[in-house]
Formats: sequence, C-alpha cells, structure tokens
Amino acid sequence: MSLSVASVQSGWVRHRLPRSLHPVAWWLWALGIMTAASLTTNPLVEGLLLAATTFVVVARRDDGPWAKSFRLYAFLGAAVFALRIVYRILFGGADGDHVLFTLPRIPLPSIVAGVRLLGPVSLESILSGAYDGLRLATIIVAVGAANSLASPRRLLRSLPAALYEIGTVLVVAVTVFPQLAESTVRVARARRLRIPNTNPRTWRARARVVRGLVVPVLADSLDSAIALAASMDSRGFGRSASGSRRHRIYAAVTALASVACLMLFAFDLVSGTLPTVALGSVVTLHLRDLLVVAGVAAAFFSIRLSGHGVRRSRYRPDRWLLPELVTVACGFAPVAAIIAVGAGSDASALYPTVLPTPDIPTLPVAMLVAALVALLPSVLTPPALTAISEVTA
Repeated sequence: MSLSVASVQSGWVRHRLPRSLHPVAWWLWALGIMTAASLTTNPLVEGLLLAATTFVVVARRDDGPWAKSFRLYAFLGAAVFALRIVYRILFGGADGDHVLFTLPRIPLPSIVAGVRLLGPVSLESILSGAYDGLRLATIIVAVGAANSLASPRRLLRSLPAALYEIGTVLVVAVTVFPQLAESTVRVARARRLRIPNTNPRTWRARARVVRGLVVPVLADSLDSAIALAASMDSRGFGRSASGSRRHRIYAAVTALASVACLMLFAFDLVSGTLPTVALGSVVTLHLRDLLVVAGVAAAFFSIRLSGHGVRRSRYRPDRWLLPELVTVACGFAPVAAIIAVGAGSDASALYPTVLPTPDIPTLPVAMLVAALVALLPSVLTPPALTAISEVTA
C-alpha cells in the first residue's frame, strides 16, 4: 500500500515539474478557440472565450521573447473592435429605427450612389459592428495566445520531415530579426565603452553614429544566423536521402489528387453545381464536403510519403503526453458545445437578433461550461519552464 501511494505521489510530482508543452498542442487549443469564436456572434460567449484565453496565457507563458507578444495582439484586437464600430458609423449607420444621434451627411457623387457617408447613427448599426468586431478581436487574441505560449523554434522543429528545407529557412529567418535588436544593444554598448561621453546633437553627427552601427549590427546578425544554421545541421537537423522510387511516385500521385479535390471544392463554392446525396429523409450530404475531406487526407498522406526519403535526427524531440492531449481536448470543447447548442432549441442564442429590434443576448449553460473547460489548461498542465524554475530545479 505504501509503495502504491509513493508511486502515485512521485507520478504527480513528475507531472507538476516545470516543462514546456508541445507547441502544436497550444496551436490546436487556440485553433479550437478561434473556431468557436467564428461560429457565433453572442458577445457573452465571445467575452468568456476572451477571458479564458487571457487567463491561460497569463498562467502558462514562459519568459521567452515570444511570450511578450500577447499584449500587442490584445491591442490589435481592441483596435479592430473599435475600427469596426467606427466603420459602421461612417458607412451605413442608419440601419434600424432607434437613432442615437445624427451626424452631418457628406454628399457623394453619383458614381458611388450606393454608399452613404455619415448621417443618422442607429443602435442597431453600432450593435452589429460591435458583435462583428468582438468576434474578430477574439480570433486575433487566440492567435496571439498561440504565439505567446508556443516557441516558434520548437514549432518549426516539429514540422514533418518532408518540410525540412522550409523549416530550416524559417527558423533562420525568425531568429535573425530578434538578433538584430540584441546586436544593436551590444554594438551600442561597445561603442560607448570605446568612446565615452558621446552625445551627438546635430543630424550629421547622428548620421555618422548610425552609419557606424549599421555595418557591425548586420555583420553580427549574419554571423549569428550562419552559426545557427551550422549548429542545426550538426546537432538536430542532419539528414541523408534514402527514399525509394515507389514512395516518390505515390507521393506525387497523392499530391495531384489533393490538388484536384481542393480545386473542385473551390469551384463548387463559387458555382454550386456539384450534386448532393440524400442519406434518408433528414440527412443530406454535400459532395464538396467529401472533396475537402479527401483533399486534406491526400495532402496528409503525400507529406508522410515524401518524408520516407528524409532521415534526420532530432535533439530532444518534443513528445505528446497526457497534458498535451488534455489541452487539445479543452480547446475543442467550445466547438462541441456550439454544435450541440446549434442543434437544440437554444440555437438562436448563438446569433442575437439586431434587426428589426435588438434582442438581449442570453448565455446557454453549455457555453458557460465549455468556457470553463477551455480554462482548464491553466491548471491541468505543468507550469511553464522559465529561467527561475531551471535554477530552482
């Protein structure tokens, strides 16, 4: 009995040790949030998703430079929300009967007779713009959460073997730009040590200082990028081609099949000429749905078959464990809840009516539970690996 209790305690302690989750798990979690946000305009649901996303980011982001980007995405989401309302005020603000205020209307030439600039602004127009803006802001914040939680280097390292060259180029490109800022600070500090008490006041003196910084900074960044590429080839990204001709043929055939299916799907989205198949008296299956599923499956198999010819080693590869699976499941819980609500009697709550009379938004219980489930990665996942946790460990 004591051994079993000790093993359980040791397993729990090992689970709670600080570590970084698989970056693909965070992106899939954010993809579930984005999908749920795009399927509704209910401001209460969007607000819950925003709150859950922000709390998870605050609780589980590390101290990497990418973790500081969430604030920029939050500002961008707020700007999109405000601009959407301003757009509705400037163009088409007279939709509805509840006029809040009236702006002086600007007459436009006859060539743009269908466009209205300023004029009366109604409550319905502002609500419509606010609902759409909040949905876009939630999607932007979810993208920012994925960027803040997942390391871009580890994400690119997790690419399939067939995308080896693309991953190497992207890793080097992503690393060069942060290196520019670090090189600028380092070169400026070295310049101040060599030439103390230098405070250029004229524009010519400042131009000479900038010219003296540009070449060393670019040279230092280029040297760092070359060193990174060399270390990637020597440690984690070495490979040797040993693919068979049969695998190459299968990969080419599946790639062509994927392109053909996706092209037919895009054609049907525009024309709507592909037939539908009736499965009984209730369920109707669109042929374009089968095409998009077949196209994605063929693309997946093409990438896997192309990877048979690539053999590359990975230094400390990221593994999928129970916290990763729980994170992905929590991210897609709001999507399942929206599908369940949309099939029930509360389907109208997902899209509050604006015209002709605005409705008060209501919150289905299933969406409240789903938002709480989306919040669970902040508790059920291990703490983020930071510099302080590495020292204390």
